[in-house]
Order: sequence, then C-alpha cells, then structure tokens
Amino acid sequence: MIHLHNFGSEYPAKFYAKMEYFNPTCSLKDRIALYLIEKAEASGVIKPGDKIIENSSGNTATGLAIVSKQKEYKLILVVRDTLTPDKRRVLETFGVDIIAVDATLDAQSPYSYNNYARTFANDNPGVWFVDQHDNLDNFEAHYLLTGQEICRQSEGKLDYFVGSMGTGGTLSGIGKALKEQNPNIKIIGVDPKGSVFRDYFYGNPLPKPMGHHLEGIGNALPTANVMREFIDEILEIQDIEGLKIVRRLVKDEGIIAGPSAGANLWAALQIAEREGREVAIGTIIGDTGYKYTSTLFDDEWLNSL
Repeated sequence: MIHLHNFGSEYPAKFYAKMEYFNPTCSLKDRIALYLIEKAEASGVIKPGDKIIENSSGNTATGLAIVSKQKEYKLILVVRDTLTPDKRRVLETFGVDIIAVDATLDAQSPYSYNNYARTFANDNPGVWFVDQHDNLDNFEAHYLLTGQEICRQSEGKLDYFVGSMGTGGTLSGIGKALKEQNPNIKIIGVDPKGSVFRDYFYGNPLPKPMGHHLEGIGNALPTANVMREFIDEILEIQDIEGLKIVRRLVKDEGIIAGPSAGANLWAALQIAEREGREVAIGTIIGDTGYKYTSTLFDDEWLNSL
C-alpha cells in the first residue's frame, strides 16, 4: 500500500492505494481465481482434469486462465459477442474454450451473459460453475487475504476506504476486515451510472441496466457478495469522470492504472472535498492501464464519449 504524494494535493486529506497490479496477471482478480478453485478442491467439488465455467472476459477470466493452466483444469469462458479482438486473442492464447453470447439479451434470460454459465453447468453436471458474483468464497478471499493485508499495511489509521463494485466481494470483504479493526471507519462503494448496485443498496426499484465504459465494475443484477452491513454509502459515477482521473493519476504519480482505479480515486476526491480536513482515505488500484491502451489512453476514443 503506497501513499499518493501528489494526487489530490488540493485537499488536506491523505490518499493511500493498495497496488494490486503486481499479481501474476496484473489484477486483484487473481486472488479470487486461486482462492475459489482451491476452496472447491479442498471440499472435493473439483479435481484436476475437470471442466469449469465462468462468465468473464476481463481480469477474472485471465486469473482463472492462469490458475486453470497451472492446476490442469479445462476452462470454459462465457463472453459477450462484443468482446474486442485483442481480449479474445489473449484468452485464446491461454487455450481456454470461449462461448460468445448475444450481448443484447435481457439480463434475466437464461442465455444472457449473466446467466449462460449457470444454465450450461446445470445442463452439464460434470462442469463446475465458478460463480464469482454469488459464490461467497469471493467475499471470504478478500476478507481473509486482501482485507487483512490492508489492515496491517494501514496500521488501522484509515478514516475511509473507497472501492468500486463489480461483484461486491472485494469491497464487502475488505470492509468487514477494516471494520473489525476500526469500527469507526467508513466504507464507501462506487457504482457506475447504468449499474444496479446503488439502487439495490438503498432499496430503490432496480433500474434497467445500461452500458457504460468503466470496464470491470457495475452489474446488471444484484449479487450475493454485496453485503450492506459492511458498506456505509455508495456513490454513483459517470463514465467520463473516472476515465479522466486515470489520466490525472499518470501525470500526478506516474502510475498507469485501469478504469476501476479512476472510479475509486474520483470517489476518494469526493470524500476529501466533503470532509475539508485531514483524513486518511484508502483505496485500491485493481489492475494496470496497459490492458486498456486502445481505449483509456486513446484521445480519439475518449473524446468520442
């Protein structure tokens, strides 16, 4: 965990970031990929040579791909048919099987991106569905591992911890660990406009999900890993706000991060402005921006939004 010395210097707050792109495939999702598979192995659900399936084309996909390769599992990945060619080539290099589904299907459809993997596993009993969204071992991994590391590295001195939500497991797990260490800490979620998490958290009617450009966060359906008891507030972010912060982070700190980091640091700035005093705000840089050079760091793409 590092202190961001220049970022947010217009505020008296201090900003700290957990640097998760030092994991093998350069993202925090490597943690759950290994933990979920090893937990399933320990309980006898799977063994080397078995088939496993998950819906992901991003960081969880590459995390599962490397773990499956090392442990000799046959991985099937469900992706949207809008997946970019460069991402597909990376997954194919790992040797995984890819099923592309219609991205326009309603999220509730059994054959949508959100549900196809579950439907496939139900129809094929020999295939294990990882289920990162509703498998509570996701939450447990971040409570036992990521959260405890942040507790040690921050020495209990954080006033806030901010994190964007893709499954909810990262924020809920870290939130539980930090609240056990310091009951006064505030855990703040970040949800992109077009996702359902913020309305779900506040008990509002769920909106119709809309697309957004903050890859890896938000969701079309609520998930079991969003645990209200470990989250104090959820802020809503517009795409462009987070994407611009990624560019600022490079200028201020020389850190090339992915879009979720932009969302996290945007929210950290909102907290700093609201407080107007010296508080310690922790967050997470979940992956590297080198995965998004054709979007985040392409001026023509950014200006088209």
